[in-house]
Amino acid sequence: MSRAKIYLVATVLIIVFLPSFVKYQELRYKNKRLEDEISLLNTKNKRLTEEKKRLETDITYVEQRARENMGMARKGEIILKQAPR
Repeated sequence: MSRAKIYLVATVLIIVFLPSFVKYQELRYKNKRLEDEISLLNTKNKRLTEEKKRLETDITYVEQRARENMGMARKGEIILKQAPR
């Protein structure tokens, strides 16, 4: 009879606690993913903040970016672009 009681108690405990444990694991996984995303966004934010500061203070950097991104050139310069592959 005591084995039956042990199995009954174990079954009740599993029924009661298993859904909570599964939910806990799902939330833990989601939390880890969100922490990783926050870390990535913090890194990106730091990089963008540094670039913003450079764009506000470093005229040479602004000129370099304009040349690279907008194809700008000084008077008399010829821009060479690599053909797409």
